[in-house]
Amino acid sequence: MPSTIRAAVCRAYGAPLEIETLTLRDPGPGEIEVEIEAVAICHSDISYMEGAWGGALPAVYGHEAAGRVTALGEGTGQRSLGERVLITLIRSCGTCPDCAGGRPVHCGAKGAAAPKLTDATGAPVHAGMDCGAFAEKVVVHQSQVAPLGEGMAPDTGCLLACGVPTGLGAVVNTARVRPGETVVVIGAGGVGLNAVQGARLAGAARIVAMDLEPSKLDDARAFGATDTIPATDPKPWKALAHITGGRLADHVFVTVGSIPAYDVALRLMAPGGTAYAVGMPHTGETSAYEPVILAALGQGIRGTLMGDVVLARDIPWMVDLHAQGRLELDALISRRWSFDQINAAIADTNRGQARRNVLTLTPHQG
Repeated sequence: MPSTIRAAVCRAYGAPLEIETLTLRDPGPGEIEVEIEAVAICHSDISYMEGAWGGALPAVYGHEAAGRVTALGEGTGQRSLGERVLITLIRSCGTCPDCAGGRPVHCGAKGAAAPKLTDATGAPVHAGMDCGAFAEKVVVHQSQVAPLGEGMAPDTGCLLACGVPTGLGAVVNTARVRPGETVVVIGAGGVGLNAVQGARLAGAARIVAMDLEPSKLDDARAFGATDTIPATDPKPWKALAHITGGRLADHVFVTVGSIPAYDVALRLMAPGGTAYAVGMPHTGETSAYEPVILAALGQGIRGTLMGDVVLARDIPWMVDLHAQGRLELDALISRRWSFDQINAAIADTNRGQARRNVLTLTPHQG
């Protein structure tokens, strides 16, 4: 039967979220109900809450979560009740050309999910990014979950739903960084630190982190950066040339949604180098470049969504690397907050100091 849950609802762009009692429908065919144990705050959630990318209101956001399966819809036999899983925004059909080609993040045949949430008046509430995980429970398509195992704590495991695969996957899946190459990561927040980790795991010879905050440059070194450049440097390409002996970078990952960061990225590429758009600016913001330079130097610009992750392929080895102590997850958490502190946690994230703020939830009693 439908569940009564507490959820943090966005009713107006830029306004604090309101914790309300909502009704969550039962899972339908191909869907799974998950009780949320932990959910991280991603800047994508904040961008939606601020109206940067549009979308329907009222809405419940949150898409980087972990919890336990509490109900199964028809045709979901691969999962089991009580299993701990992550919940992500990647919803895929499994059969379209993109899914069949190993690119489920670009699935073009997802279909529309039936409304899941209603408020006290019976009015529908949108589940943002097909998740709506700022809540005690969610109903999501079975393609949006992946098993974590009992050895992975939920506050750690939820990071594997977005921030970790976005940064790490951009390096190993999209760029396919090779041993000995030079990597620059612009932005040393939650996603950037995982790009740094990815470059370390890939065997990059030089991993150069850039950020406005000195403390974040310290974080980057702790996660594997060999060198750092303050983003306040008016000519960071000269500092990079000094580090690399003049050749600049084979790969430049822009992990923040900042137009100045995108503008400077093209100045940091070596001949044959590529810049990767990881962080997402607001809709309508643009960056300028000179195509003649890209052509003459054989350079490129490429986008990467969710690190081109394939859940069934990539989550198991990330879980295993963490178990081996080779992938740092726990240190990514800046602070754990209660669900009722969500607006304070969002404000803290907006100050730009946090790596990842995580909300922890107690089991639902209703």
